[in-house]
Amino acid sequence: MASISEVLAVCERLWPLASAEEWDRPGLIVGDPSVDVTRVLFAVDFTADVLAEAHATRANLIIVHHPYLLRGVSTVAEDTAKGAVLSEAIRAGVAVYAAHTNADIAIDGVSQVFAEALGLERIEPLTQDGHGRVGDLKSATTLEELVNLLVETLPATARGVSASASKDLSVTRVALCGGAGDSFIEAARLSKADVYVTADLRHHVTQDAGIPLIDVSHWASESLWLARAAESIKKHVEIDTLISNINTDPWVFRSSK
Repeated sequence: MASISEVLAVCERLWPLASAEEWDRPGLIVGDPSVDVTRVLFAVDFTADVLAEAHATRANLIIVHHPYLLRGVSTVAEDTAKGAVLSEAIRAGVAVYAAHTNADIAIDGVSQVFAEALGLERIEPLTQDGHGRVGDLKSATTLEELVNLLVETLPATARGVSASASKDLSVTRVALCGGAGDSFIEAARLSKADVYVTADLRHHVTQDAGIPLIDVSHWASESLWLARAAESIKKHVEIDTLISNINTDPWVFRSSK
């Protein structure tokens, strides 16, 4: 049986902490590295529901994409939202580890898995530092058909998939970034992509983009990576893994009117 520290050593080989963005906070969030691993649960976010899932499945290590303490906090008192969940994890002996921008830019990282899921060919990084991907569809399609492909490929969410150009637009070259990638819009435009797919797009950013955009769920676009992450770790250490069944997209319904 492997220890948590052995699993984290593999994580460091796959997604070195030094390769994360300066503002990022990946790594071990809570937990004792010396404890043996019973099962590893993979999720995009660490939430109370994900912690409950870990309890139910006897997982004592949760590997997530998003750092739980990315923004500074001054207390983890149990009458605060984050404090309550962290305290429960500590009492239950559940460790939590995050691989964020260091996993985004990895060879088998978030955007690479997203690009492969769409069937892109001749895939290459969108930026020099490895963020995003750009590649070609096997044959030209329309923007509407690409949107439909995204709907079929990604887990369903309340907000769905939206596009900023005519549904009849011809598309061959696609740039994308799993998660919030509005800072790479200019890179997508310079890549000669016909469209850029990412998440969390805002009104004025979209209007001023200079390239057709497709807005997808942040959670959904990153969730595809979880299975690949589990596979990658299991190549190096013998552990039992599970992919979370919890949809942690914060938007839970939309009006039908």
